[in-house]
Amino acid sequence: MSGKVFYNKLIRDAIPGKIERNGSKYEVRKITEDSEFQQELLKKIEEEARALSMVRDRSEFLNEYADLMVVLDALTNLLEFSEADIKTALAENLEMKGGFNERFFLHWSEDTDYKSNETPQGLR
Repeated sequence: MSGKVFYNKLIRDAIPGKIERNGSKYEVRKITEDSEFQQELLKKIEEEARALSMVRDRSEFLNEYADLMVVLDALTNLLEFSEADIKTALAENLEMKGGFNERFFLHWSEDTDYKSNETPQGLR
């Protein structure tokens, strides 16, 4: 007899069927509130991005990239962004911040106006 493993997270539509085919029992509930669904998708982005950052070969990369894109697509659909909205935001972002063509790696800066999503390392 095996014990229960508690996940308490948003799962993809095909997962319950996969669990059933393995002969296991499970419990799910349907999220009915858009606000809860949005929060769970935001959590899922972190989970999938972390998995993507851990890949070690091209095949794994494509699989994990696809997982992340499915979550991002679900979130942009929920928020009712059009493809045009997304393309415009991408173009504006690239115009403002640039891409990664130069492969710059920032060691330090005295620019106190620069805001990063990362926690700075070291003391100021």
